[in-house]
Amino acid sequence: MLSRPRRRPDQLRSSRFFAPDDLRSFGHRSRQKQSGFATEEFSGRPVVAILNTGNDLISCHAHFRQRVDDIRRGIWQAGGFPVEVPVLGLSETFMKPTSMFYRNLLAMETEEVLRAHPVDAAVLMGGCDKTVPALLMGALSADVPSIVMPGGPMNRSRWRGRTLGSGSDVWRCWADRQAGRLSCADWSDLEDHIAPSAGHCMTMGTASTMTSLAEAMGMCLPGAASIPAVHAAHARMAAATGRQAVELAWHDVRPSQILTEAAFDNAIAVLMALGGSTNAIVHLLALAGRAGVPLPLEKFDAVSHDIPVLANLQPAGTYVMEDFFEAGGLPGLMARIRDRLHTDAVTVAGQSLGQAVAEAPVYDEDVIRLPDSPVARHSLAVLRGNLCPDGAIIKTAAASDHLLQHTGPAIVFSDYADLKKRLDDPRTQITPDHVMVLQNAGPVGGPGFPEWGMLPLPKSLLEQGIRDLVRISDARMSGTSFGTCVLHVAPEAAVGGPLALVRDGDRICLDVPARRLDVQVDEAELTRRRHAWQPPPKRFSRGYGRLLETEITQACDGCDFRFLEADGSVTPDPDIF
Repeated sequence: MLSRPRRRPDQLRSSRFFAPDDLRSFGHRSRQKQSGFATEEFSGRPVVAILNTGNDLISCHAHFRQRVDDIRRGIWQAGGFPVEVPVLGLSETFMKPTSMFYRNLLAMETEEVLRAHPVDAAVLMGGCDKTVPALLMGALSADVPSIVMPGGPMNRSRWRGRTLGSGSDVWRCWADRQAGRLSCADWSDLEDHIAPSAGHCMTMGTASTMTSLAEAMGMCLPGAASIPAVHAAHARMAAATGRQAVELAWHDVRPSQILTEAAFDNAIAVLMALGGSTNAIVHLLALAGRAGVPLPLEKFDAVSHDIPVLANLQPAGTYVMEDFFEAGGLPGLMARIRDRLHTDAVTVAGQSLGQAVAEAPVYDEDVIRLPDSPVARHSLAVLRGNLCPDGAIIKTAAASDHLLQHTGPAIVFSDYADLKKRLDDPRTQITPDHVMVLQNAGPVGGPGFPEWGMLPLPKSLLEQGIRDLVRISDARMSGTSFGTCVLHVAPEAAVGGPLALVRDGDRICLDVPARRLDVQVDEAELTRRRHAWQPPPKRFSRGYGRLLETEITQACDGCDFRFLEADGSVTPDPDIF
């Protein structure tokens, strides 16, 4: 791949800013010198932007200050000129209403930062859930040579004799506390242990899913996604990523040349083998829309049917990411499904995907399973029916087998506030047979498509030891969540989708083997309800919220903004700016 001709210094995009003998270039050079750099330090060298999503409110990226220095070291070593450009950090913990609300904002910022500045290549620093897809979306649209440096998972943590999984064990322990089986003192002690180091969640949640898919798609160096955040190998990988970014600049290797249809096929295959987060579907759909690659929902279902879950990682399995790294990491897993990958797909490493995983070993066959002893036969399923004509998703690997075929009466919550208000009200009377339905929690209704899909169970059922019900919503759920949760129902309730028409007592039939989700109400009654339905009031009169409310697409289309999708028209060449 890097056999592409090496560009001359005067062919670099940055040379248009620094090389000419004119007034504007005089200004560019003099301002670099104002920063203390001599001409020979930046002239004729590839300018590599380090897009840093770290800030003090995104603890997953608490180590990014050091990693910027490691990347910078690699760029200098390879003869490049590093420039750090802080961009929006999307904190899963602290951003309200949800970090997904701002994914497209970071994608827009990434695109414009790369287009506006004298940048020949970029290192995309991301880890926490929405940062990696947003950075990739923006870099793909700008089409400036780019490479992902994954933030890495936090260390494993032991608590009272067992390994903790951030996210997964929070949900389980909270259920125990609600049921009166975990004391306040124990809950407080758990708080001190659940997040033991810098790095994103150590389970196969959305963060590790998306960094793994970036590697599977060829957008980072082999093995980068599996290294724990505070491991010395992570610093070495950062420096290697910086060196490789300089090579990408010299050879003008752009994301559009990497993110092909074959790359998306590889990502989907790896998603299923990992038992990864359902959020990845939304992000891959958005990326495909930017790339102009056709990607129907049914492709996810077909690949899930064909490739079993081999990564024995929480929440679907037992282990955490540090175990996965020590067992061989993502290269080891991909070697196990090599025959299902497009091994000739190109990567930013300068080799094919097949070359990257050719000799990848597996050291622990309980962590990375063989295909004949999988963690689960299938990862997820795509559903259709009169309740979700444009599709819905269920993560079967994290669901209860006995609920995958279930018919029961609906108990409907009009929004999340209604859910919180009535969940434990004795008058609500939720039974194990009920199907819990949450409306108005989608891309528009949430707003921003929040992770409310793992609806909490009422205390009355938790006290009986019941830990799962069929739950349906137009929301997402965290990659660390679990349960029989039907997600991403499209169209969503807030735009008049059939979910908005469901009433208490309606019989809902979930049939995962048949890939169906239906409300058993005759069409005449649904039509009557549809005519009577009124859309919820708009929340935003101005600003970014108004933009999102107006332009965001549905879950089945990736929740990107309509005007940012590839449409076949001529887009500005970043080299002319």
